[in-house]
Amino acid sequence: MHLVSNMWALFIFGDNIEDKLGHFGYLWFYLACGVLAGLTQVFMSANSTTPTIGASGAIAGVLGAYIVSFPTARVLTAIPIFIIIRLIEVPAMVYLGFWFISQFFTGFASIAKETGEEGGVAWWAHVGGFVAGAILVKLIGLIKQGSNRTYDYSDSG
Repeated sequence: MHLVSNMWALFIFGDNIEDKLGHFGYLWFYLACGVLAGLTQVFMSANSTTPTIGASGAIAGVLGAYIVSFPTARVLTAIPIFIIIRLIEVPAMVYLGFWFISQFFTGFASIAKETGEEGGVAWWAHVGGFVAGAILVKLIGLIKQGSNRTYDYSDSG
């Protein structure tokens, strides 16, 4: 289920971030988010002996970039009400904000558990990737904005 939800998140959010950054920029962004997510997981669970592998942290980086880049975009969301599933559109800020908060609190809960009890999910990689993605996409935007400025040197002297 974890793999399916990761692929679904990339399908929904990844193409918009790739369009924003370009193919090559997206690749580097994705890899940087994965590295920063992994470092966050190692730092927050330094005593863990459970090996971690996967792309969840990098995918979380895409989600972090999306919340910063497209906060008012609407996300079609399935809401289960007992046995009925209702589809509603919510702003990306709400959907992804809720997701991030759930990851953050689950990460804290995992600290109190014995190693391996959390089912092998690297919660802190999700948190670290999300934060890294939000920060990196802003930095990339600032760098692009700065490089597109034109300067008028005619008045210098």
